[in-house]
Amino acid sequence: MAKVLMKGNEAIALAALKGGIDAFFGYPITPQNEIPEYLSKHLLAAGKVFVQAESEVAAINMVYGAAGAGARVMTSSSSPGIALKQEGISYIAGAELPCVIVSVMRGGPGLGGIQPSQADYYQATRGGGNGDYQLIVYAPETIQETIDTLKESFDIADYYRNPVLILVDGLIGQMMESVDFDKPIRKRFIPEKDYATTGTDHHPGRNIVNSHYLNPDELEQHNLHLQKKYQQIKNNETKFEMINMEQPDYVIVAYGTMSRIARSAIEMLEEQGIHVGMIRPITLWPYPRAAFDQIPKSCKGILCAEMSMGQMLDDVLISDRGRHDVAFFGRVGGIVPEPEEIVDAILHFQERVVK
Repeated sequence: MAKVLMKGNEAIALAALKGGIDAFFGYPITPQNEIPEYLSKHLLAAGKVFVQAESEVAAINMVYGAAGAGARVMTSSSSPGIALKQEGISYIAGAELPCVIVSVMRGGPGLGGIQPSQADYYQATRGGGNGDYQLIVYAPETIQETIDTLKESFDIADYYRNPVLILVDGLIGQMMESVDFDKPIRKRFIPEKDYATTGTDHHPGRNIVNSHYLNPDELEQHNLHLQKKYQQIKNNETKFEMINMEQPDYVIVAYGTMSRIARSAIEMLEEQGIHVGMIRPITLWPYPRAAFDQIPKSCKGILCAEMSMGQMLDDVLISDRGRHDVAFFGRVGGIVPEPEEIVDAILHFQERVVK
């Protein structure tokens, strides 16, 4: 398949088909509606399952059931919809079931608006469900990176028996770019799903899919087991990109759409003789803390840039461990900043540092 020009949401849906999806369960919400719309036609044509559930709560519990039966399953939603799914996501993580969740962020809080936002960082990385659980969270920068990540995420979810969340904003979902669906991805060895509730023909005895442990000793051991798995994920799956990091005067930390804007700002600052690098987290969990150890000592400061009020800022401060001055730039309400605004933020930061 040659490169094609596609809208982000439709490319996400086609990537799910390429990734081997068996079933999709969801409920409409802007700005991700083209994902279920596309899959409603093409999944059924491929002999697979598509269900528009009666609510987000119903959809995530259908995901739970299908994943428990061994299916490759996905859901998608946007900010308030993901909020409604949080209890079910905690159940799925607690039961160690694989699934892929796509979150196309919009402005909030509450119903907010339908314009792009990055204000669901806490929701994605800290989670609104109960208990000590983690999702593997990817924040791709382009539609191409989004579809590559999505195709690989089905394998990653199966390998670790853990939900994977693809976090993009409404701009990536609604824009169009040229993409290549045949670009190779890293394949994983997927163990047989001997936990699946597919009857007893393939394994002895009954399989019970559950996150319910009334014995506190058993529940503690289950939590300790999960923590070992999460440490393995940290060791193996943390991803980030270092850009223009040869002795930078300043470093911008940004992800997703904001990192695209920051790239233009970096070029504009270079023309003014200010050398600026960027750390681009690709996984938001696990967060790439080791990247901050590579910042040269000559760096004068770090600018955290987000389309939020500073949710990633916590992880930047934790990762930097007080080694640099840290400033913040953000726009909210669905406003996508111009590169000139980041340039101004760096210039103001420079004035502060010099004083």
